[in-house]
Amino acid sequence: MNKLNKIIPGILLCFAIASPAWFLGKALPLIGSPVFAILLGMFITMVYPKVLSKKISITTKNSVSVYLDFDNGVKYTSKNLLQYSIVLLGFEMNLFNIIKVGGQSLLIILFTLTSAFLTAFFIGKALKINGKTATLIGVGTSICGGSAIAATAPVIGAKSEDVAQAISTIFLFNIIAVFIFPSLGHMLNMSDIGFGMWAGTAINDTSSVVASGTAWSNAAGNNTALTFATIVKLTRTLMIVPITLVLAIYTAKKTKAAANGGNFSFYKVFPWFVIGFVAAAVINTFAGIPATSSHGLATIGKFLIVMAMAGIGLNTHLKKLLTNGLKPIFLGLCCWFAVASISLLVQIFTKIW
Repeated sequence: MNKLNKIIPGILLCFAIASPAWFLGKALPLIGSPVFAILLGMFITMVYPKVLSKKISITTKNSVSVYLDFDNGVKYTSKNLLQYSIVLLGFEMNLFNIIKVGGQSLLIILFTLTSAFLTAFFIGKALKINGKTATLIGVGTSICGGSAIAATAPVIGAKSEDVAQAISTIFLFNIIAVFIFPSLGHMLNMSDIGFGMWAGTAINDTSSVVASGTAWSNAAGNNTALTFATIVKLTRTLMIVPITLVLAIYTAKKTKAAANGGNFSFYKVFPWFVIGFVAAAVINTFAGIPATSSHGLATIGKFLIVMAMAGIGLNTHLKKLLTNGLKPIFLGLCCWFAVASISLLVQIFTKIW
């Protein structure tokens, strides 16, 4: 009970920030709720820099002093609730639809994943960018934007500044993609399926994939591109599972070797919340859960992500974030260009285009 009392104030603070961010994201989906939550959290920290380190005293009617400590709850939200949110996102997955279309897109997804990580590694090294920031940008570009960053951050022990930089970078290219992808697709004379494949494998965030696919489908007079792009994107999202597992093992071995060369514990580093994500997808596919229920659970998961992003924003100092601001953006541009180009090349060689 004592532990619960310590984390409740911070959780409620994150909830209070996430609520307006959620509605702002609904009104402006190209920006998205997670970005608004980070910005609001950063603004509060900028105006009240000691909001997390200072205990606030409240005197009740009975003259009892209660001290509100936000720090523990904010940390719990940005780490624990973030992991629970990833589990709930699994209820939005239907394995049959993913398997049907995923077979066609799997080869392209593997190539784009490889290109994004290689680009993030080598360009990140050349620019001397923090390795965790580079990893998050690579993951966000190659898999599913903010959700992939949210899932990967606790696995590699990323700091709030790393997450904020990666989210901001991915957000920038999400907006650009929505405006230029349909035009580029028409210039390249792509088919509906070809464009759906390209959008689904090369645009970072699901909302941006849907927006771009909708723009193309409205012009084409059918929903082929939109439907195909969305399912390809969901298939790509499943790559969170193997990627987070590999990163967990690599990070743990690296940390252990740096410390004292002790024995490696697979159990301790395994991202168990990813198993929950897969289990939720299996339940949604085979248990006959009503669509309204599965959608509701996934929506709760998305709101928890917004709360976690609020916590990350509260732990992010703008001045420090802007110190190396241009380098992550350039890295994001390189990763994005690599993914978009490789996706097109594989389509040409496999004659999907």
